[in-house]
Amino acid sequence: MSSCLKCDYTTSPACPGRHGLIEFHHQAIMNTEIIASTTRATLAGAVSFTDVVAALMATGVEYYHVDYAALSMTFYSGSGDVVVMAIPYEGLPSIATDFQADLLKAAILDSQRHGQKFRDFTQRAMSAGVQGYAVFLRGQRVTYWGRTGDQHTEWFPGAVSAHVVSD
Repeated sequence: MSSCLKCDYTTSPACPGRHGLIEFHHQAIMNTEIIASTTRATLAGAVSFTDVVAALMATGVEYYHVDYAALSMTFYSGSGDVVVMAIPYEGLPSIATDFQADLLKAAILDSQRHGQKFRDFTQRAMSAGVQGYAVFLRGQRVTYWGRTGDQHTEWFPGAVSAHVVSD
């Protein structure tokens, strides 16, 4: 069953009001309202990545996927729960054909050091050829990929890799 958290629309993967608050339940473990409010704060540029990670881990999210092609974020628990949220930004660039890891790394660094807002990061990542990325909360890393499968893995600030990771 799917429904919009705002208007209870239940028959389509996108509510007619385009609220972007769609949830899909397997088991009721993750708190969808916390995920929705955290996502809204992220989209508004009102919360840091560190705060997002803490809130999502506290509500049972194990990892999430940002899909720039579909303009969505999908959150997953370890027990099979899935919550999908829309990225309702307008006026974003097309995803660049070529993956440019140097431009992506500059955007990541700007977010880490200067608190760049999510919308600005999104624009820069798409211009750098990022089609999507997965944030592995327990694994403390983010893997970004481009349209041809090129990828870059970025460790959370302060995380230590137990494995060798290549670009």
